Amino acid sequence: MSLSRRGLLAGGALGAVAVAGGPARAQEERHGRVRTGFERLAADGFAALSGQKVGVVTNPTGITADARHIVDVMHADDRVDLVAVFGPEHGFRGTAQAGGSEGRYDDPATGLPVYDTYLKSGQPLADVFTASGVDTVVFDIQDAGARFYTYIWTLYDCMVAAELAGKRFVVLDRPNPVTGRAALGPVLDRAFATFVGREPIAQAHGMTVAELARLFNSEFLARPVALETVRMTGWRRSEFFDATGLPWVPPSPNMPTPDTALVYGGTCLFEGTNLSEGRGTTRPFELLGAEGVDRRWAEAANALELPGVRFREAYFAPTFSKFQGKTVGGVQLMVHDRAAFDPVRTGVALLVTAKRSWSGFAWRADNWIDKLTGSTRVRTMIDAGAGADEVVAAWQPDLAAFRAVREEYLLYR
Repeated sequence: MSLSRRGLLAGGALGAVAVAGGPARAQEERHGRVRTGFERLAADGFAALSGQKVGVVTNPTGITADARHIVDVMHADDRVDLVAVFGPEHGFRGTAQAGGSEGRYDDPATGLPVYDTYLKSGQPLADVFTASGVDTVVFDIQDAGARFYTYIWTLYDCMVAAELAGKRFVVLDRPNPVTGRAALGPVLDRAFATFVGREPIAQAHGMTVAELARLFNSEFLARPVALETVRMTGWRRSEFFDATGLPWVPPSPNMPTPDTALVYGGTCLFEGTNLSEGRGTTRPFELLGAEGVDRRWAEAANALELPGVRFREAYFAPTFSKFQGKTVGGVQLMVHDRAAFDPVRTGVALLVTAKRSWSGFAWRADNWIDKLTGSTRVRTMIDAGAGADEVVAAWQPDLAAFRAVREEYLLYR
């Protein structure tokens, strides 16, 4: 893993202003509610956007504390010249399933043109920004805390494209819903870069989108974009989403609750297998299974005594995706101590025990697991009979290096 250090290029003046605390921040923290980057921007009268034609990269999670969408708020405010919206995977209004988007259309509520960013990058995405007529691109999307959750790579691609198009880029921060305590899991090998991982960060990165933007800008972009970040107030790295006082909007159709995000950083690895990852159930990524799996998997997983989690023998019938309409057996994750729970170690342990307890276990034929974990290492070690602790130990040197670089870009204690 080779990372440069250009930390002084990481953020702009707005980021520096946003780091300041003072009485207002102390009062917000006493009241126990986080103020998002958008709320800070609005409270300042949108001064940072004054005189700019603005476009917003967002989705249904871009809401205020009283559940109004930021696009609707900005469109109704004469202090903002909002001229375009850019929709990621699942779309601006969130009508598309995984692997889909809404395309180009005019938003019925505001009349604003909505441009599709999904699967666009580099010069083609820069051309979209140019055609939209914007001066400043604003990003405001709730992340889930995992490397393979695609919105952070939408952020990355938009930063690259904004630099190519000569646009300012402003990131409005939101909490990491599973805390920002630590980075966990394997670090991506660039040879396996895809839209579920463009650059060498940890599988559970433990950062907010503004922190990631600062890291991307200084460590990974060939030419840094004119970046400004608006940080939150009232958020501490140790806090889970339910401590923020903010409303939860599913950032994608299969991320219905913060509980989903809690396990997703590990159990999404089952997308790389022939087992269901729970899509098509009311508990995606908490329910895992396949035809032919029985109680032996739950028994094997519980025998490991993993911290913070137990496993219930479970049976379910997905309404779509793998095993649609069929009853399958498997496990349900029951997290009882989320502070002790390690989603990535748990995900690897579940892969190991699934392979050992069910003869039908198989990786996806395209080795998608390698894209999710960031290298061949997890797959080949499990195939060779390695246990979960041995697999976890193998990525520690790369993880330690990433943690050292990550530290430079953290905005919150």
